[in-house]
Amino acid sequence: MTDNILVTGGDGYIGSHCVIALLDAGYNVAVFDNHSTGFAKTGEALSKVESVGRFLGVTVGDLMSSEDLDKVFSSERFSAVVHFAAFSQVAESMKDPAKYYRNNVTGTMNLLDAMVRNGVGNIVFSSTAATYGEPVYIPIDEKHPQNPINPYGRTKLDIEYMMDEYGNAYGLKSVRLRYFNVAGADSKGRVGECHDPETHLIPNILKSTFGDGTEFRMFGTDYDTRDGTCVRDYVNVEDLADAHVLALKYLENGGRTDYFNLGTNEGSTVKEVFAECERITGKKIPLKVEGRRPGDPASLVADNKKAKEVLGWEPRRTLGDSIETAYAWEMKKRQ
Repeated sequence: MTDNILVTGGDGYIGSHCVIALLDAGYNVAVFDNHSTGFAKTGEALSKVESVGRFLGVTVGDLMSSEDLDKVFSSERFSAVVHFAAFSQVAESMKDPAKYYRNNVTGTMNLLDAMVRNGVGNIVFSSTAATYGEPVYIPIDEKHPQNPINPYGRTKLDIEYMMDEYGNAYGLKSVRLRYFNVAGADSKGRVGECHDPETHLIPNILKSTFGDGTEFRMFGTDYDTRDGTCVRDYVNVEDLADAHVLALKYLENGGRTDYFNLGTNEGSTVKEVFAECERITGKKIPLKVEGRRPGDPASLVADNKKAKEVLGWEPRRTLGDSIETAYAWEMKKRQ
């Protein structure tokens, strides 16, 4: 019997890529999404995906509604949940922390309650490297202190703590995947990144190639790094999706609650990413250099040894691969 998996936030950027990876792995997948952010037409694209598993469709609902949650849990018998649904803009979380605590923390509590009520015992959670805060050492491993410097990171850490407590009290098993910087798009062009406003580096650089007068704004060139710009660890979104499938299988095979960094163990500076975008697009990209933004650490790079050893995960795609697929997606959106 094929397992049915519920993906919350499955119409979003990372969630939609994970849905495809789960389908390709042979799972039947249903999506629960409130369409407040993300790409609401993803469900239309996913319904046409040819794969081993079966796409069970999109239920429009909200984590703040127990009625919506009970409705989706009564629609199928699910063996696990993969949980992406959350607000994720750091700057917005600083301006409106209540929105983030309400949606991310309370919404997840409602989800976990619904899982307990409906006898679903496994969850893979989309966490973040933002739970670590300012790095004490580089690369960052899972033993690094967790001291978030913004409400977004704090909500994700609170959820991790909550999952531990639900595990102790109700037997809920969880895997928390702490992402570093996610990049790229589906290599077959079925889904990709679609944020408004867009805050991620690579799509913002690529948007400046289309001749509409948009300049790419580079913030800070005086950091203590090899070229003065921030260093980040860019992990490909399809590699990231593969990690979720492996995490799910890990839980199915009796794995215990655990947490893993997802990154490449390598860092690229903003200037290096910019140069690679120019090389791949063959265009001179308009650039405006500005001062540092508050709260940007000089370097964030993952130690991914644990995910490799325990989950058997290996990031296979390069920064160039991520930029090429992201650029193809940006061009497709403009057709």
